[in-house]
Amino acid sequence: MLYFHYEELKCFLSVKETANILGVSIHTVYKLIESGEIPAVKISSRKTVIKAEEIERYINKR
Repeated sequence: MLYFHYEELKCFLSVKETANILGVSIHTVYKLIESGEIPAVKISSRKTVIKAEEIERYINKR
């Protein structure tokens, strides 16, 4: 089981950072966001962020 502890990191992570943590491509992270599996916030036309606790929840759910 992959263990991810968000308190050691930032509260919000970029799509690229999320992809690195999950070991998947950026494209896959966008698919997970579009499907609703990982909630995200679009803060500008070019920037989407994900709460670290949502990444932890996703990892623990798998």
